[in-house]
Amino acid sequence: MFTALFILIFLGASLASIAGILALRAWLRFRRVRVRFQTEISDEVVRLSARTDELEKGVNSLSERASTLPMRISELQRNIVVLQTLTASLAASLRQAQRVLTFSGMKTISSSALGDALRPLFDRIERS
Repeated sequence: MFTALFILIFLGASLASIAGILALRAWLRFRRVRVRFQTEISDEVVRLSARTDELEKGVNSLSERASTLPMRISELQRNIVVLQTLTASLAASLRQAQRVLTFSGMKTISSSALGDALRPLFDRIERS
């Protein structure tokens, strides 16, 4: 009887330690992937932010050039205003994304919420 109990206890402890080791390995793998993901997303947001700054400068330059034309084209000016508004909102969104992607922000946001928040960005990137 004592031997059977000892075997069951030993078997249970062995299974628990194997499960613990597997859980630890999965957690370490998750941390590596999360760090890599955070680095890649942060780099991409910085790159997009720089491109947005260039776009804003180009749009502002285009606006200045359009205002100096002898014949003002109202539709062109309206389109430029809309483009300026869109680039300004894109820049604001990217600044917010940079704030969210800080280490403390990554700790507070769950991965599914982050994925849902960034899905439109990835969809736009894939389409372009």
